[in-house]
Amino acid sequence: MADVGIYTKNADIVARAGTNANATAVAVAATDIYVLNVESFINSATRYNWSDAFAGLNVDVKGILTETGACLCAIYVIQWDMSGFTSRVEAEDMINVLRDIALRNMSILRDTKVQDFINGA
Repeated sequence: MADVGIYTKNADIVARAGTNANATAVAVAATDIYVLNVESFINSATRYNWSDAFAGLNVDVKGILTETGACLCAIYVIQWDMSGFTSRVEAEDMINVLRDIALRNMSILRDTKVQDFINGA
């Protein structure tokens, strides 16, 4: 498959979704459905086009983007089928942790000081 993500790849999503995630839901064909939408959301929510700037970014910022995208995609993967988890509570706890990580990272990325740092200003 293509693995179409710009800064979030299937392997990142699989790692965040966990070992109990549905095998079909973590396949590249399934995650490709989510990844570009999630990356577009991150760009829009932070008011910065990280996708276009990705190649020139510092490795630290790339890591934050990758983690954020993977967390948001993993939420979709877990929601798709919670039956593989030991309980619904386990799946919901994973979703809550992933959401918290994504929100924290979005806050960092939204900060104009981070964007100024990236642009060398």
